[in-house]
Amino acid sequence: MNNNRWMSLLGLANRARKVVSGEELVIKEIRNGNAKLVLLSEDASSNTAKKMNDKSTYYQVQLRIVSDRYSLGHAIGKEARVVVAITDSGFAEKISHLLD
Repeated sequence: MNNNRWMSLLGLANRARKVVSGEELVIKEIRNGNAKLVLLSEDASSNTAKKMNDKSTYYQVQLRIVSDRYSLGHAIGKEARVVVAITDSGFAEKISHLLD
């Protein structure tokens, strides 16, 4: 996994206002059909992980696991974020490819 490239691209997507962070806002975007990719930190609580996994599966949104909440938050210029959703299909596809 090329750590710096996906984090840089996530930061760019955030500056383009194509990223939503926070559990409730991400769930809202998934339900509305706007979320194209959900990034969940590896150190998320089991309750949050289950909720995100269930919602992503039901609404057929791709879910990817990333290293930790601090690197996820740092990538979007915030402190710590457990879950973020990318709402642009181009950004989502490229970030998903970089995470492979």
